[in-house]
Amino acid sequence: MTPREPLALYHSWPLWERGCRLDLGRVHDGAPPLPVGDMRMPDDGDAIVGVWRCDLRSGRLDWSPEVHRLFDVAPDRAPQRDGALAVYTEESRSAMERLRDHALRHHRGFTLDVALRIAGDRRRWMRITAAPQLEDGRPVVLHGTKQDVTAAYR
Repeated sequence: MTPREPLALYHSWPLWERGCRLDLGRVHDGAPPLPVGDMRMPDDGDAIVGVWRCDLRSGRLDWSPEVHRLFDVAPDRAPQRDGALAVYTEESRSAMERLRDHALRHHRGFTLDVALRIAGDRRRWMRITAAPQLEDGRPVVLHGTKQDVTAAYR
């Protein structure tokens, strides 16, 4: 059940679908700054979903406590993009970066499952759902949800 290369465009979706893709708009333009806590997805039972945000101007990341747990980063440590990217497997990092670039260039959201290498060489699968926030037609923030979906890959 691993992602296949090359990536098809079905991973990408128009921003007007944000309400369908990001739990009826819980993560949306004008949302309060993180941390806002974790969300429980109604269609996934008790699956916990963390929220995240990346300010594209400063590069600052904001993660809810669940996202910190997904990456095995202490909640009191400020996340750094380079450190987070180092946890992705090479194939997953490449796929995510290409979709991220596409989303920002074409003002689209995306959903992708990626593999992470956590301490002790454990593998964890994470579903990223992301969408840019626009100001004056330019992306200024990328934000969304991250969910541990490892059980689906066993």
